[in-house]
Formats: sequence, structure tokens, C-alpha cells
Amino acid sequence: MMLLPRRTAALYVLASLAAAAPGSVGAEDLKKGAESFRKCRACHDAGPAAANKVGPILNGVYGRAAAGVAGYNYSEAMKLAGSKKLVWNDETLNGYLEAPGTYLPKNKMAFKGIADEAERANLIAYLKTLKP
Repeated sequence: MMLLPRRTAALYVLASLAAAAPGSVGAEDLKKGAESFRKCRACHDAGPAAANKVGPILNGVYGRAAAGVAGYNYSEAMKLAGSKKLVWNDETLNGYLEAPGTYLPKNKMAFKGIADEAERANLIAYLKTLKP
């Protein structure tokens, strides 16, 4: 796993604590997260009729083990991460979404990542709403 710089880690802990408090994720944050999710839609699907595309469906991604969608052809790197019990949570999603190729080298995701911490936090908050 990738270690975050001290400032980034501190900010992320604060964001995570705020997200954990009931009602603390505002509608505006979720709206911004949904807007950011548009970037994901080129390769991923979500919702009741979701299907695997270039990337796996993202329903239930939060809390799911890496390489956890049946029927999707994952990279060897993602399969290995899943076998090592990598679970998508605030920390792992934050690192992966910041720089997928750095966080998990040789994975199939070609997306360069999201540099903005607030945008990643909003996107993760939105991903939490995508139930299986």
C-alpha cells in the first residue's frame, strides 16, 4: 500500500471522520461526486441495469474486495491485490483514484487519476451510495 504524505494523510483523516458522522456528507458534496463520476462512466457502469464494460460495474464497490465482480476479466495485478485482501475503502480508493498506475502498477485502468483531494473525497462519498 502507498503511504500518503503527512499533510495529505491528516486532511484525509479529517475528511474521513466528517464522512463517518451521520448526515455530514452534504447533498452538494454528493452532487459534486456524481459529477466527477461522469469521468468514470466511459469505462464503468452503475445502477440497477449495470453491466461490465471496459471496467467492472461499480455498484457496491465501497467495501468490496479488489477483483470482486464475477464475470469481469481483471488484470493479474488486480487479482493479486484481491488475493491479498485489498478492500475498497476510504484509504484505498483515495490512493487508487489519485494515481491508479502508481497505487497498483500494471492494472488495466488507463485513467490518469484525480489530483484534487476534495474531488476525490466527493467521488468516494458518491461511490458509497452505489449499493450492490
